[in-house]
Amino acid sequence: QVQLTESGGGLAQAGSSLRLSCTNPGRIFSSAVMAWFRQAPGKEREFVALRRWNTGRTAYADSGKGRFTIGTDNPTSMYLEMNSLKPEDTALYYCARGTAYRMVPSASRYWGQGTQVPVSS
Repeated sequence: QVQLTESGGGLAQAGSSLRLSCTNPGRIFSSAVMAWFRQAPGKEREFVALRRWNTGRTAYADSGKGRFTIGTDNPTSMYLEMNSLKPEDTALYYCARGTAYRMVPSASRYWGQGTQVPVSS
């Protein structure tokens, strides 16, 4: 079920930055938790970042902590800003929406189709 839409992915050089966007079919409820996950080829989907919409509280995986930022663009969209990209960041990036403040894929009910981010060095 594809109900969210990601954009902004593409080939990136190590050390550069990318800004991914995620749009929601409608206004994001203040109680919602928006999240980003990623999946590298042959690996399991892993947590990247999340944000509780009403408070702005965020959480980041250690892999992106200090380099990645999750935030809101407007009531219907959010972004993931990735700085100082590394080859190990290469993955298909998904945005997701749920209600539970948990850093696992099962916490999200609605997902996008993913946007590819290959990072070269």
